[in-house]
Amino acid sequence: MWLVTSQKNGVSALTLQRTLGLGSYETAWTWLHKLRRTMIRRGRDRLAGDVEVDEAFIGGLAEGGYGWDSEGKALVVIAAQAEGNGIGRIRLRRISDASAENLHGFIEASVEPGALVRTDGWAGYTGIDKKGYQHEVCILKGKGRDAATTLLPRVHRVASLLKRWLLGTHQGATRENQLDYYLDEYCFRFNRRKSASRGKLFYRLVQQAVQIEPHPYSMLIHPERYR
Repeated sequence: MWLVTSQKNGVSALTLQRTLGLGSYETAWTWLHKLRRTMIRRGRDRLAGDVEVDEAFIGGLAEGGYGWDSEGKALVVIAAQAEGNGIGRIRLRRISDASAENLHGFIEASVEPGALVRTDGWAGYTGIDKKGYQHEVCILKGKGRDAATTLLPRVHRVASLLKRWLLGTHQGATRENQLDYYLDEYCFRFNRRKSASRGKLFYRLVQQAVQIEPHPYSMLIHPERYR
Protein backbone atom coordinates (compact mmCIF):
# COMPACT_ATOMS: atom_id res chain seq x y z
CA MET A 1 0.00 0.00 0.00
CA TRP A 2 2.90 2.36 0.69
CA LEU A 3 4.43 1.54 -2.70
CA VAL A 4 1.12 2.28 -4.45
CA THR A 5 0.60 5.63 -2.74
CA SER A 6 4.20 6.83 -2.65
CA GLN A 7 4.60 6.64 -6.44
CA LYS A 8 3.16 9.77 -8.06
CA ASN A 9 1.61 7.87 -10.96
CA GLY A 10 1.01 4.58 -9.18
CA VAL A 11 2.35 1.20 -10.27
CA SER A 12 1.34 -1.45 -12.77
CA ALA A 13 0.80 -5.06 -11.75
CA LEU A 14 4.03 -6.05 -13.53
CA THR A 15 6.02 -3.40 -11.65
CA LEU A 16 4.50 -4.50 -8.34
CA GLN A 17 5.32 -8.13 -9.10
CA ARG A 18 8.95 -7.31 -9.89
CA THR A 19 9.43 -4.90 -6.97
CA LEU A 20 8.03 -7.27 -4.33
CA GLY A 21 9.47 -10.41 -5.91
CA LEU A 22 6.08 -12.06 -6.26
CA GLY A 23 6.00 -15.33 -8.15
CA SER A 24 2.69 -14.58 -9.83
CA TYR A 25 1.51 -11.67 -11.95
CA GLU A 26 -2.04 -12.66 -10.99
CA THR A 27 -1.25 -12.03 -7.31
CA ALA A 28 0.02 -8.51 -8.02
CA TRP A 29 -2.97 -7.78 -10.26
CA THR A 30 -5.38 -9.00 -7.57
CA TRP A 31 -3.77 -6.91 -4.83
CA LEU A 32 -3.94 -3.76 -6.92
CA HIS A 33 -7.57 -4.30 -7.82
CA LYS A 34 -8.50 -4.94 -4.20
CA LEU A 35 -6.89 -1.61 -3.33
CA ARG A 36 -8.67 0.20 -6.17
CA ARG A 37 -12.00 -0.90 -4.65
CA THR A 38 -11.10 1.09 -1.53
CA MET A 39 -10.15 4.36 -3.19
CA ILE A 40 -13.59 5.96 -3.39
CA ARG A 41 -14.95 7.01 -0.01
CA ARG A 42 -18.64 6.47 0.56
CA GLY A 43 -20.54 9.67 1.24
CA ARG A 44 -17.81 11.92 -0.16
CA ASP A 45 -18.70 15.56 -0.77
CA ARG A 46 -20.01 16.46 -4.19
CA LEU A 47 -18.37 19.12 -6.36
CA ALA A 48 -19.61 22.69 -5.91
CA GLY A 49 -19.21 26.18 -7.33
CA ASP A 50 -18.27 26.33 -11.01
CA VAL A 51 -18.13 22.86 -12.59
CA GLU A 52 -17.38 21.85 -16.19
CA VAL A 53 -18.92 18.61 -17.51
CA ASP A 54 -18.17 16.84 -20.78
CA GLU A 55 -17.61 13.37 -22.21
CA ALA A 56 -14.51 11.79 -23.73
CA PHE A 57 -13.73 8.53 -25.47
CA ILE A 58 -11.06 6.51 -23.68
CA GLY A 59 -9.46 3.68 -25.61
CA GLY A 60 -6.70 1.14 -25.09
CA LEU A 61 -5.58 -2.44 -25.39
CA ALA A 62 -6.84 -5.04 -22.98
CA GLU A 63 -4.52 -6.98 -20.69
CA GLY A 64 -3.23 -9.93 -22.66
CA GLY A 65 -3.48 -7.98 -25.92
CA TYR A 66 -7.03 -8.97 -26.81
CA GLY A 67 -8.37 -5.44 -27.13
CA TRP A 68 -11.81 -4.06 -26.29
CA ASP A 69 -14.82 -3.97 -28.60
CA SER A 70 -14.57 -3.23 -32.31
CA GLU A 71 -14.21 0.48 -31.69
CA GLY A 72 -11.72 0.04 -28.85
CA LYS A 73 -13.30 2.93 -26.96
CA ALA A 74 -15.26 3.56 -23.77
CA LEU A 75 -17.30 6.70 -23.13
CA VAL A 76 -16.37 8.49 -19.91
CA VAL A 77 -18.14 11.55 -18.50
CA ILE A 78 -15.93 14.00 -16.60
CA ALA A 79 -16.76 16.74 -14.10
CA ALA A 80 -14.02 19.20 -13.14
CA GLN A 81 -14.44 21.85 -10.47
CA ALA A 82 -12.92 25.25 -11.19
CA GLU A 83 -10.34 26.49 -8.70
CA GLY A 84 -9.34 29.92 -9.91
CA ASN A 85 -7.81 29.36 -13.33
CA GLY A 86 -6.92 25.81 -12.38
CA ILE A 87 -8.66 22.52 -11.64
CA GLY A 88 -9.99 21.54 -8.24
CA ARG A 89 -11.56 18.16 -7.56
CA ILE A 90 -12.85 15.87 -10.30
CA ARG A 91 -15.33 13.06 -10.81
CA LEU A 92 -15.29 10.37 -13.53
CA ARG A 93 -17.77 7.73 -14.63
CA ARG A 94 -17.95 5.29 -17.53
CA ILE A 95 -21.35 5.47 -19.25
CA SER A 96 -22.99 3.33 -21.91
CA ASP A 97 -24.12 6.36 -23.93
CA ALA A 98 -24.52 10.12 -23.67
CA SER A 99 -28.25 10.02 -22.95
CA ALA A 100 -29.96 12.48 -20.63
CA GLU A 101 -30.57 9.63 -18.18
CA ASN A 102 -26.86 8.87 -17.86
CA LEU A 103 -25.62 12.47 -17.91
CA HIS A 104 -28.24 13.82 -15.49
CA GLY A 105 -27.65 10.86 -13.17
CA PHE A 106 -23.92 11.54 -13.13
CA ILE A 107 -24.37 15.26 -12.45
CA GLU A 108 -26.84 14.65 -9.63
CA ALA A 109 -24.47 12.15 -8.01
CA SER A 110 -21.36 14.28 -8.49
CA VAL A 111 -22.36 17.95 -8.21
CA GLU A 112 -24.14 19.83 -5.42
CA PRO A 113 -27.47 21.46 -6.39
CA GLY A 114 -27.04 25.19 -6.88
CA ALA A 115 -23.69 24.80 -8.60
CA LEU A 116 -23.03 26.34 -12.00
CA VAL A 117 -22.72 23.49 -14.50
CA ARG A 118 -20.99 24.36 -17.78
CA THR A 119 -21.52 22.00 -20.72
CA ASP A 120 -21.47 22.02 -24.47
CA GLY A 121 -24.72 22.12 -26.45
CA TRP A 122 -25.35 18.36 -26.45
CA ALA A 123 -29.07 17.64 -26.00
CA GLY A 124 -28.39 15.16 -23.21
CA TYR A 125 -27.70 18.04 -20.84
CA THR A 126 -30.98 19.81 -21.59
CA GLY A 127 -33.19 20.17 -18.54
CA ILE A 128 -30.47 19.94 -15.91
CA ASP A 129 -31.44 23.47 -14.81
CA LYS A 130 -34.81 22.06 -13.71
CA LYS A 131 -33.03 19.83 -11.19
CA GLY A 132 -31.62 22.66 -9.12
CA TYR A 133 -28.52 23.57 -11.11
CA GLN A 134 -27.49 26.71 -12.92
CA HIS A 135 -26.74 25.67 -16.48
CA GLU A 136 -24.44 27.51 -18.85
CA VAL A 137 -24.20 26.14 -22.38
CA CYS A 138 -20.93 26.74 -24.23
CA ILE A 139 -21.75 26.68 -27.94
CA LEU A 140 -18.93 25.08 -29.93
CA LYS A 141 -20.36 25.23 -33.48
CA GLY A 142 -18.36 27.38 -35.85
CA LYS A 143 -15.59 28.17 -33.38
CA GLY A 144 -12.87 26.00 -34.91
CA ARG A 145 -11.29 22.67 -34.00
CA ASP A 146 -9.83 23.95 -30.71
CA ALA A 147 -13.09 25.43 -29.47
CA ALA A 148 -13.90 22.59 -27.07
CA THR A 149 -10.52 22.89 -25.37
CA THR A 150 -10.92 26.66 -25.11
CA LEU A 151 -14.49 26.71 -23.81
CA LEU A 152 -14.23 23.70 -21.47
CA PRO A 153 -10.50 23.62 -20.74
CA ARG A 154 -10.55 21.79 -17.42
CA VAL A 155 -12.39 18.65 -18.49
CA HIS A 156 -10.30 18.41 -21.66
CA ARG A 157 -7.13 18.73 -19.61
CA VAL A 158 -8.33 15.97 -17.29
CA ALA A 159 -9.20 13.73 -20.26
CA SER A 160 -5.73 14.27 -21.75
CA LEU A 161 -3.97 13.49 -18.46
CA LEU A 162 -6.15 10.42 -17.87
CA LYS A 163 -5.29 8.99 -21.29
CA ARG A 164 -1.60 9.69 -20.70
CA TRP A 165 -1.74 7.93 -17.30
CA LEU A 166 -3.44 4.84 -18.73
CA LEU A 167 -0.94 4.64 -21.59
CA GLY A 168 2.06 5.48 -19.43
CA THR A 169 1.66 3.66 -16.13
CA HIS A 170 -0.50 0.84 -17.46
CA GLN A 171 0.66 0.73 -21.09
CA GLY A 172 -2.97 0.94 -22.20
CA ALA A 173 -3.48 -2.57 -20.78
CA THR A 174 -6.91 -1.98 -19.27
CA ARG A 175 -9.91 -4.22 -19.84
CA GLU A 176 -13.14 -2.36 -20.44
CA ASN A 177 -14.96 -4.12 -17.59
CA GLN A 178 -12.17 -3.01 -15.20
CA LEU A 179 -12.00 0.59 -16.38
CA ASP A 180 -14.35 1.86 -13.65
CA TYR A 181 -11.78 1.01 -11.00
CA TYR A 182 -8.89 2.61 -12.86
CA LEU A 183 -11.06 5.73 -13.00
CA ASP A 184 -11.50 5.48 -9.23
CA GLU A 185 -7.74 5.29 -8.75
CA TYR A 186 -7.18 8.25 -11.04
CA CYS A 187 -9.71 10.34 -9.08
CA PHE A 188 -8.07 9.30 -5.80
CA ARG A 189 -4.68 10.43 -7.04
CA PHE A 190 -5.77 13.57 -8.86
CA ASN A 191 -7.84 14.91 -5.98
CA ARG A 192 -4.87 14.50 -3.64
CA ARG A 193 -2.15 15.62 -6.04
CA LYS A 194 -1.39 18.75 -4.01
CA SER A 195 -0.89 16.88 -0.74
CA ALA A 196 2.48 17.77 0.75
CA SER A 197 2.82 14.36 2.38
CA ARG A 198 2.58 11.00 0.62
CA GLY A 199 2.01 9.57 4.09
CA LYS A 200 -1.43 11.19 4.15
CA LEU A 201 -2.41 9.27 1.02
CA PHE A 202 -1.16 6.05 2.64
CA TYR A 203 -3.12 6.79 5.80
CA ARG A 204 -6.27 7.54 3.81
CA LEU A 205 -5.97 4.33 1.81
CA VAL A 206 -5.48 2.24 4.97
CA GLN A 207 -8.42 4.00 6.63
CA GLN A 208 -10.73 3.30 3.69
CA ALA A 209 -9.49 -0.26 3.13
CA VAL A 210 -10.75 -1.46 6.52
CA GLN A 211 -14.21 0.00 5.95
CA ILE A 212 -15.32 -1.91 2.85
CA GLU A 213 -16.59 -5.43 2.30
CA PRO A 214 -14.27 -8.17 0.95
CA HIS A 215 -13.74 -8.49 -2.80
CA PRO A 216 -12.86 -12.08 -3.74
CA TYR A 217 -11.04 -12.85 -6.97
CA SER A 218 -14.25 -13.93 -8.75
CA MET A 219 -15.71 -10.46 -8.09
CA LEU A 220 -12.56 -8.77 -9.37
CA ILE A 221 -12.44 -10.55 -12.72
CA HIS A 222 -16.20 -10.35 -13.37
CA PRO A 223 -17.35 -7.12 -11.70
CA GLU A 224 -20.32 -6.81 -14.06
CA ARG A 225 -21.92 -9.87 -12.42
CA TYR A 226 -22.02 -8.15 -9.02
CA ARG A 227 -23.42 -4.75 -10.00
